[in-house]
Amino acid sequence: MKKQRGAFRRRSDLFEALPDDIVISILYKLSSTASSPSDFVAVLLTCKRLNNLGLHPLVLSKSCSKALAVRAKNWCEEAHRFLKLCVNAGNTEAYYMLGMIRFYCLQNRGSGASLMAKAAIKSHAPALYSLALIQFNGSGGLKNDKDLRAGVALCARAAFLGHIDALRELGHCLQDGYGVRKNITEGRRLLVQANARELASVLRVFNNSPSPPSSGWQFHNHQQPRPTPPPSYQTGAPNPLPNPSDFDIQLFSDYGFNLTGREMHPANRFLVEWFGSREDGFPGLGIRICSYKGCGRPETRKNEFRRCSGCGKVNYCSRGCQAHDWRVHHKVECAPMEEWVGHAIDDVDEEEEDNMNGDDDVVDDDPTVEINEGEVHGIQI
Repeated sequence: MKKQRGAFRRRSDLFEALPDDIVISILYKLSSTASSPSDFVAVLLTCKRLNNLGLHPLVLSKSCSKALAVRAKNWCEEAHRFLKLCVNAGNTEAYYMLGMIRFYCLQNRGSGASLMAKAAIKSHAPALYSLALIQFNGSGGLKNDKDLRAGVALCARAAFLGHIDALRELGHCLQDGYGVRKNITEGRRLLVQANARELASVLRVFNNSPSPPSSGWQFHNHQQPRPTPPPSYQTGAPNPLPNPSDFDIQLFSDYGFNLTGREMHPANRFLVEWFGSREDGFPGLGIRICSYKGCGRPETRKNEFRRCSGCGKVNYCSRGCQAHDWRVHHKVECAPMEEWVGHAIDDVDEEEEDNMNGDDDVVDDDPTVEINEGEVHGIQI
C-alpha cells in the first residue's frame, strides 16, 4: 500500500514539475480542436491547476465554435460567464455566439449587435452575414430603419470571405436591384458561382478521401430510385464515409441531385432550441420564426420577414433561407396562393347564400360610409 502511494506521488510530482507554458500549449490545442464543450470542461475539472490554466486568455482566445457550442437547455449564469470570459480573451467565435444569443434570445439588441460587429471587424463571415440580414430586415428597430446599402456592403464582404449564403443573397440583390444598381447578368453570375463553390466543396472532400464513395450513393438523381450503399461503405466499415456536415451541400439540388444537409452553426442551433423549448413555440405574440429549420432567427417586430409568394404560409429572414427550405422541405408542400384564396371566396359565397335564404343574424361590420357627391363642400375628390 505504501509503495502504491509513493508511485502515485511520483507521478503527481512529474505533472506538477511541467512548466505552465507546456500545459497551456496542450490546453490551447485541446480548446481549438474540441468536438463539444464537454471535451474541454472535463479536462478543466480534473484538478485545480488545469482549471486555472484552462481559463488562461491564450487558451480561451482560440477555442473553436464546437467548444463554445452551449445548448439552450443547459443555458445558465455559469455558461453566460464562460462565454464572457472568452469574449474578454478576444475569441471571435465567442463574439458571434454571445452576440446572437443576446440579440435574439435575451433581447439585448445593442449589446448583441456590438458583439457581432466586433466579430465582423475580425473578418468573421457568419457575423458579417448576420449583420447584413439585420440591415436588410431592420431588425431591432422600425421598418424605416432598414439600410439596404449597408446590408449589400456587409453581404459583399462576407461573400468575399467565402460565405456561400452571402454570395447567393448578393446575387439576388443584383438581380432585383435591391439596395444596389440592378445588374441581372452579374447577379446570375454570382448565383452560378455560389453553386460552383458548393460543387467544389463536395469534390474537394471526395478527392481527399482515401476511398471516395460512388456518386450513385452519395448523391442521386431525382428521376431514379436511391441505390443501396455498398457494404464496404456502410457504418462501421474500415473506410468510413466523410462526414456530410464537413461541407455545404444543401443547395446542390440545383444540379438535379439530392444530398444530405450541412451541420448547423452552434449559434443557429441555440436559437432553434431556445425558441423551440417555449410552450407556444414563438418568441412573442404575433412574432414568427424563420421557417427554415436550420436558421432559428425570430422576428423582432411584426411582419418583419418576407412571406412565400406561392402559398403565403411560410416566412423567411433571407433569400438564402428560402432557397434552402424550398429545396429541402417546402417544395413538396407549397400550395398556390390561388388555391386557398379560392377556398376563402367559396366560403364568402356560402355566407352570401345563407343571407339570401333569410339568415338575418349577420352583422355588417363594414365601417365605410357612402358619401354622395352633393354632400361634399370644398373637398376635392
